[in-house]
Amino acid sequence: MKRKDFLKTFPLVTAGSLFSMKELFRLSDSLAPNQTMPLLFLGHGSPMNAIEENEFVEGFRRIAAEIPRPKAILCVSAHWETRGTQVTAMPQPKTIHDFGGFPKELYEVQYPAPVNPELAKEIKGISGTTDIALDDKWGLDHGAWSVIKHLYPNAEIPVIQMSLDYSKTPRQHYELAHELSVLRKKGILVIGSGNMVHNLRMVAWNRLNEPGFGYDWAIEANEKMKQFILNDNHSPLIRYQDMGKAFELAIPSPDHYLPLLYTLALKEKHENIEIFNDKALGGSLTMTSVKIG
Repeated sequence: MKRKDFLKTFPLVTAGSLFSMKELFRLSDSLAPNQTMPLLFLGHGSPMNAIEENEFVEGFRRIAAEIPRPKAILCVSAHWETRGTQVTAMPQPKTIHDFGGFPKELYEVQYPAPVNPELAKEIKGISGTTDIALDDKWGLDHGAWSVIKHLYPNAEIPVIQMSLDYSKTPRQHYELAHELSVLRKKGILVIGSGNMVHNLRMVAWNRLNEPGFGYDWAIEANEKMKQFILNDNHSPLIRYQDMGKAFELAIPSPDHYLPLLYTLALKEKHENIEIFNDKALGGSLTMTSVKIG
């Protein structure tokens, strides 16, 4: 099937009556040649970024306009930690509002992206070292939908989340991520969503409206991380717990940091790296994001 012929069928597909997601995925597999999809690490910051207009949201939209349109998205979010690794496999994941104390408008946001259960099964079978379980209860947490909604606001692209196994070491997370490389050749956009520097206990709440304000240790850790990323020097990023006081303060818990490793592990040699949304917030957070490829 030629691309133009497939595009003619797409309105029928989205109508939901003629094609299953399995059939849609088979159709899209016939499009040639498949590109190697870029990789994204998105600093997602506050859930309010889902409904606010700011420079970070503009950065997400710009990146989406620059990359090929994916057939599906695999998102590793800071906000889904489990014992063992899981991927969402339900036909229609719910929008999870996993936060409290925000305006009503934020809780009313829905992001009804479909899941591709066949792709979830394929991801389950990819790893030779990790038993990946299929989940039918989770959905899309705000680490996923609050940023993906700016990339693809119509929620028409299937989104699968992969959980963070809290029993794995950073090295094991990196190695698992490396096994996912085949997905890039199939038009799957892999997104890590977290924050490189994320210390909520030390946030200067009265200065959140001053993009660029960061404590010395936050700026130091963020700058070192960026240099390691730009130099393809992943070893110290995997061994972040050995990197001194600034890293200790920047990463008091691994949940928001580990999605970065999932993005970096999939990078191939000689791929371009772009750093964007590179600002601190509230002293102890950074929105720094990375596009690879």
